[in-house]
Amino acid sequence: MNMVLLFIMTTSMMSLLILTMINILKKKSILDKQKMSPFECGFNPMSFSRIPFSIHFFIISVLFLIFDIEIIIILPMIITMKSSMLMTWMLTSTMVILILLMGLYHEWNNGLLNWTK
Repeated sequence: MNMVLLFIMTTSMMSLLILTMINILKKKSILDKQKMSPFECGFNPMSFSRIPFSIHFFIISVLFLIFDIEIIIILPMIITMKSSMLMTWMLTSTMVILILLMGLYHEWNNGLLNWTK
């Protein structure tokens, strides 16, 4: 118990020391208009550097990432079907699919699946 406490205290003190050294030694940067503006061959910028994008594109990309995570969760369930008890596997897979269906209903109910408006 004492060794664990000593290890925790040592690592926390070392991390605190490293963070303090980083804050002391870091390069100070002065944020001004010239340094923060985009460089276009010495001329003033012709347009904004940050062009707004469509929120529909953002929602589609987030839903695609969620879909990828769902596939990552479902694929190992198929592989483990033979090596686990059938009742436990059925209960787990039913709960996962039920949670995914509830998420789909929530997205549908909030109108996130309407691609054209």
